[in-house]
Amino acid sequence: MFNDEQLERYSRQLMVDEMDLAGQEALAAARVLLIGCGGLANPAALYLAGAGVGQLVLADDDRVELSNLHRQVAFRGGQIDQPKAEALRDQLQTLNPEVDVRACVVRVDDAWLDEEVGAATLVLDCTDNFATRQAINRACVRHRRPLVSGAAVRLDGQLAVFDLRQPGAACYACVYGDGVDGDLACNQAGIVGPVVGVIGTLQAQAALQLLIGQSLPQRLQLFDGRRLDWRQVTFRRDPACPVCAAH
Repeated sequence: MFNDEQLERYSRQLMVDEMDLAGQEALAAARVLLIGCGGLANPAALYLAGAGVGQLVLADDDRVELSNLHRQVAFRGGQIDQPKAEALRDQLQTLNPEVDVRACVVRVDDAWLDEEVGAATLVLDCTDNFATRQAINRACVRHRRPLVSGAAVRLDGQLAVFDLRQPGAACYACVYGDGVDGDLACNQAGIVGPVVGVIGTLQAQAALQLLIGQSLPQRLQLFDGRRLDWRQVTFRRDPACPVCAAH
């Protein structure tokens, strides 16, 4: 049960029919794992904490740099050189002290992911390299955890939801293959802040919908920041996928 202060805090979203009190209780009971604490995770984590998700686990081994601040909007100038996971945790706890936020200053590997994904209700992939994305996907397939994947570079963004709880759901490797080549980091190609903000915000929205029991279609959403335009590409499970076919 929520007390009067909590009901006031979440009152505006409780007015939305799709949310209601049962949805708020589902959020409070959830544990969301965010891997990567940069431009995607900043808005995603702020909205998830604001919405009242019960526990957030933040994983990243990087530190805040001056060049991050134009797009990683949860950080402040006084946090430069702090570990990103800890800096983001501090901002989230200021926003909503009722949310349990755990910061993990770690470069994730298969063993760490196996433990943390298994304990999570849902996973947000907010990373920027294919090797880590593939490892996250393998763990989500193994534990049947929904995965919300976002990416952004230059003026382009991508969003996809892989609800691996559902029979016949596609995984990340069904769409992108299981390779690790082709990384294009922001420090090499550049990124405009609002583009990564758009994708990170929609990752939070997708997560909220999944957590309250709504289903989302299997489609890759492509954002073109030059034209403020979206394209959608449907996809389906690859019966020969090297990651999820055996599951």
